[in-house]
Amino acid sequence: MNETDTQKIEAAVFRRLLAHLDAHKEVQNIDLMNLSGFCRNCLSKWYTAAAAELGQEIDYETSRSLVYGMPYKEWKARYQGEASAEQLVQFNKSRADTEELP
Repeated sequence: MNETDTQKIEAAVFRRLLAHLDAHKEVQNIDLMNLSGFCRNCLSKWYTAAAAELGQEIDYETSRSLVYGMPYKEWKARYQGEASAEQLVQFNKSRADTEELP
């Protein structure tokens, strides 16, 4: 497969991931972090970093709007719930485990 086709496939997969996350707003970022070690905000940071690698300037808030499908503040007000004590314990434990890695 040539590089252009690979990039088109990767872009399509990314769009499908964003659509999937958009369709499942009930899945909170802390759930994603606890299960996979990344969340919508991570995707936004990666988007900004990838743009910078290509010499493009896309600020974090713009990237978050692209990932969330709306301004982050609006998404947060509409869909983000409070993290439970259990979620926070799991999140803090996984962060501590990650920090211990060499």
